[in-house]
Amino acid sequence: MFEQVVGILFPVFALVLVGFSVGKWLKPDFRPINRINMDTFTPALVFSSLVSMPLDFEQVPLLSASLVAVLLPGLVMIPICRLSGLSFKAWAPPHMFRNSGNLAIPLFTYTFGDGALASAVLLFVVSACIHISLGLALLSEGNPFKQIIKMPIFLAASAALLLNLSGTQVWSPLYEATALLGQAAVPVMLLSLGAQMCNMRLSGLKIGVLCTLQSLFTGALAFAAIYWFIPLPTMQLQMMVLFTMLPPAVMNYLFAERLHIEPAKVASMVLFGNFFSILTLPLLLSFALSL
Repeated sequence: MFEQVVGILFPVFALVLVGFSVGKWLKPDFRPINRINMDTFTPALVFSSLVSMPLDFEQVPLLSASLVAVLLPGLVMIPICRLSGLSFKAWAPPHMFRNSGNLAIPLFTYTFGDGALASAVLLFVVSACIHISLGLALLSEGNPFKQIIKMPIFLAASAALLLNLSGTQVWSPLYEATALLGQAAVPVMLLSLGAQMCNMRLSGLKIGVLCTLQSLFTGALAFAAIYWFIPLPTMQLQMMVLFTMLPPAVMNYLFAERLHIEPAKVASMVLFGNFFSILTLPLLLSFALSL
């Protein structure tokens, strides 16, 4: 089991380490690279995965599980924030919107094979759509829905779902082109995540540890609800163990910085949460594979 877990996680953390090394010594500006990834590579990955994914009532349990995994931790954080005096806008989103792109997609594909890619992308799309809609609504006072329809990920997902559900065949060269472009998304995600870890500061360690413990607690509650109430195939149930307890997504920091919601604290939650995944993911992966 130990060798299996190491074999699965090594490619993921190896690319993160390469990204950390690049960020440490070359100090590149990853912002335009991340913009290209989010507006080009990732939409291509979403399109090529969803357009060929079997979509029927069999996907309803996975969709339901993804909603529970995202929304239940937010509900749990309401009393926690009130009792502890923490800001709900700063502390709740990192527990709701986890690293379902940078970390989860490569982790799922390395663990369960290419057959898990479509489910991994579906989980990512659900989380991303809720984040840019409900997540922004929680943080801002404006109407975020106008921004959603302009986002390439949303447009790619909408087009893929429309073609898929209508039974329209995508021109094979076009599909191959988007699939090829989408293959760049995961490596770039991992390199960017590693480069972001160069910004960790020890002053945020306490916040990072607290957020990580809370994240495991809220995620465990979400997984328990999924385990008892939503029937899932074994592989998807194993995926939900990891999905519900992933570290926070980097986008939480981007939104916090843009809307001036304790960005320094949110940065500590994101960076240390992803750093501590070196310890938590092997344990979670061992538990998932034992189911």
